[in-house]
This record gives sequence, structure tokens and C-alpha cells, in this order.
Amino acid sequence: MATIDRDKLQTFNSLEFLATQVVEGFITGLHKSPFHGFSVEFAEHRLYNPGESTRFVDWKLYGRTDKMFVKRFEEETNLRCRIIIDRSSSMYFPLRDKADIANPNKMVFSVYAAAVLVNLMKRQRDAVGISLFSDQIELHTQARSSAVHQRYLYTELEKLLEAKGGKEQRPTDITASLHRIVEMLHKRSLVIIFSDMMDVSGNMDEMFSALQHLKHYKHEVILFHVVDRKLEEELELEDRPYKFIDMESGETIKLNPVEVREKYREAFSEVRKELEIRCGRYKIDYVEADINKGFEGILLPYLFRRERLY
Repeated sequence: MATIDRDKLQTFNSLEFLATQVVEGFITGLHKSPFHGFSVEFAEHRLYNPGESTRFVDWKLYGRTDKMFVKRFEEETNLRCRIIIDRSSSMYFPLRDKADIANPNKMVFSVYAAAVLVNLMKRQRDAVGISLFSDQIELHTQARSSAVHQRYLYTELEKLLEAKGGKEQRPTDITASLHRIVEMLHKRSLVIIFSDMMDVSGNMDEMFSALQHLKHYKHEVILFHVVDRKLEEELELEDRPYKFIDMESGETIKLNPVEVREKYREAFSEVRKELEIRCGRYKIDYVEADINKGFEGILLPYLFRRERLY
């Protein structure tokens, strides 16, 4: 099984540690803390123990009884979140011998982005579960908020870093997969999808029927369109012949990028704009997630959507 490149991390050398560092750095840069409004319910009073913090002392009760009592609370989950990751072969583009956080492919970027979100959700006491799909559902965990569950999710995410993932010709069926996942979600959730959307061209209506299925059951949706903008959208390659291989079907075509670059860019742009327009129509947050940029673009849409929900 592939593991995180330990040379790229510090101290604890883990996906969990890196996610923690990213989140803490992000929070430090915010003017307003996202950690407000935790949903907690008063449970009972207990006698104050000398020497402990007075933060939760019930001063009104003290005024009536002349005794110090501390409020005890029962934490509740604020939000249920479902992270859905496309694990088809095309998500391992660009295919590298050693993709890592400093030089990611689409899968590495999605894994680390998901890990950062899991970390942030745990801090906010949000329950989170993960679903993985290709042309079928490959994993669907429960949504929980415990530390044990969080470590389990990190373990499952690390399994996605296998380099051979891009060589298996694993196809995508986002439409059927999303329909199945909707039927497995029994409570209203914030659904976050990471996909390169490679199978939506010419299949847009069917794919949005699945997204509408999510909205029908009152789920909130953020769609992260994961791309390598330089290579996939701009087609910035040298002026020479290349052999292009479809990572999901194995089909090949030989051509010089210069001959098709302009029309290719136009076609890619049209698909992206159509995705944006339709997402806006159905009140779905659409985010183009360029793997060559940082994670702030992942965290902010989550926080904004979460704030609107509560």
C-alpha cells in the first residue's frame, strides 16, 4: 500500500499531521474564527473543584445559593458531511512515478484536500463519512465525529495514493454512483464531491439528474471540479507529436497539440461554463480546483456553505 512521503512531512509524519498543519495555518490567517456556534446542550450542574477554570461557573446560581457550580454540557453534532471522491483511473493524471503533495496528480490533491476537510470537521464536531466510486460504489463509511473514526478515514484515504491506480483502466460512472449514494444517505447532509468530471461531456443531463436527486432530499452540495489546468485545460505542451492515451479505456490518438490547442481550449471552456451555469441553477456550489494551487480554495467554500446552513 502506498503511504505518505515521510520526507515531505515534519515531526509526526502522517496525513493527519499534515492536515492539522494546513488547517491551523488556514485558521491563523482568518480574521473571524469559524469555530463559533457549536451546538451544545446543557446537561447538569456539578460542584466547582478549587483550582479548576472558572469559565463554566454558573454565576447566577452562585448569587442565589452562595455556592459555586459548574455547568456541564453534552456535545451534539453540528452537521453531517459526506465526502465523495471519484477514484477512476483519470484521477491519477498526470501519471507520475512519485506523485506527492509538492508535485500532485488529481488523486493526491483530492486525498489531501479531503484530509484537510476531515480535520476541520472534527474540530467543529461535525460528523463526516467518505464514499468512493468509479463505475460502482467502492466504499461508503458511516458519518461519525469520533477521533477513532477520523483515523479510520485517514487510513482509507491513504489507500488511494497507490501509484498503480492510474494503470488499472478503471472507468467512471458518476451518474449511477451518485444515484446509489443518495439512496444510502438517510439524513440531510452537506455533500462534497471531488471529481474530474471526465464522463460528463455529452452526458450532462444524466449527471445533473443525479445532482438533482441529492437536492431533492435537501442535501447541500459542493462540487470540486479537480483539474490540472495547465495540462488539461490550457494544453500547455511542447510543439511536437504526442501519443495521448485515455486512462480509463486505453484508447490512443497521435497528434501535435499545436494543431488542436485553440479548439480544444474552446471545447473545455464550454463544458466548464455549462457546469457552472447548471450548478448555479440548482444552487450547487461549483469550484474549479486546480491541483497546482493551495487548499484555501477547498476550505473557504466549505466554511461559507456551512455558515449558510447554520
